[in-house]
Amino acid sequence: MGKDIETGLDVFKQSESNLLRNLELAIQFGKWVLLENVGESLDPALEPILLQQKIKSGSGYVIKLGDKSVPYNDTFKFFLTTTLPNPHYTPETQVKISLLNFAITPFGLEEQMLNMLVSIEFPELQAQKEEIILSNAKNAKITFDLENKILHTLSAAEEIMDLLKNDDLIDILDDSKKVTTEIAEQKKISAVAE
Repeated sequence: MGKDIETGLDVFKQSESNLLRNLELAIQFGKWVLLENVGESLDPALEPILLQQKIKSGSGYVIKLGDKSVPYNDTFKFFLTTTLPNPHYTPETQVKISLLNFAITPFGLEEQMLNMLVSIEFPELQAQKEEIILSNAKNAKITFDLENKILHTLSAAEEIMDLLKNDDLIDILDDSKKVTTEIAEQKKISAVAE
């Protein structure tokens, strides 16, 4: 997008020593600026730009950057990028910026759009899907608890002969077989419903 504008696109890193000077020039001449590799914390000197603290001065605007008042050109745009996979910015920072996540896959986007469409057009189906998700999570917890119970009983037995004579273990295995069969049937039904 920046290649097509007259003033051009400048790319900087937050670690550059002359970053503020370059930003002053970009603001004054209306360039687009891309600040690369931003971490989860931003330089406080960028605050006036992020908050767009423009002050009316004569026929135009100025912005106070550091101790200087820089004439503000309306074609100026400021972009930040990060290489962090899932950055967690403070609420104060999130209020100042528009955050876009470009890491979403086409399949993930398709799923989100489908969920939105279903929730608008078929709210009863959306409610059914939410029940299925909760049921699947509950079933996964039950399965996990059964596996832990079996492992705990197995580890408590001292010898192999104890395992064969352990009625509790046999009961737990029978119960787990019944429950896992029921869960498998529920999963088939929920897969069709989904």
